[in-house]
Amino acid sequence: MFAVGLTGGIGSGKSTIADLFATHGVTIVDTDVIAHRVTAPNGAAMPSIAHVFGPGFVAPDGSLDRAKMRALIFSDDTAKARLEAITHPLIRSETERERAAAQGPYAMIVVPLLVESGAWKSRVDRVLAVDCTVETQIARVMRRNGFPREQVLAIIERQATREARLAAADDIIINDNTPLERLAQEVRQLHQQYLALAGAALP
Repeated sequence: MFAVGLTGGIGSGKSTIADLFATHGVTIVDTDVIAHRVTAPNGAAMPSIAHVFGPGFVAPDGSLDRAKMRALIFSDDTAKARLEAITHPLIRSETERERAAAQGPYAMIVVPLLVESGAWKSRVDRVLAVDCTVETQIARVMRRNGFPREQVLAIIERQATREARLAAADDIIINDNTPLERLAQEVRQLHQQYLALAGAALP
């Protein structure tokens, strides 16, 4: 099935754009949702996480202690690689399963770290990037997550630069306090374009 990879930095508004595509009947496969699922209570990644990092990284409900893991990753560069070695294969296989089961003319795969991962770009037919200024990202994440400014900046610095993300994109939506009506119009136009491309991609 024809697939569009939707990406963007933290706080760029990927979920808003994905929701707008969903109103057109597009199947949304969100790797962040899948990542939370595999690290939820009794999630597929939890036994390995407990084994590799210790039971202290498992919350009382059996899920990943995200705050503790986040702190470790920012203080230990190898921790991120060890966590990803556990979670990424699970996320990838579940993403492919959902993509294969998708209904409609094409699927949209939401991959926040599409550019950083390298391999994801080859797994989708087209890349759509949601872009905004860093200050907009910071304000949104501080408001949404309650993180201090320094923490948001640290997350942004570990992600691909705006320039790298835009260079990798086939299509771009600017979501810098853009009115929802304007975003909906851009999504409608891109949806028509993707319908045509998906039709052309059929065997």
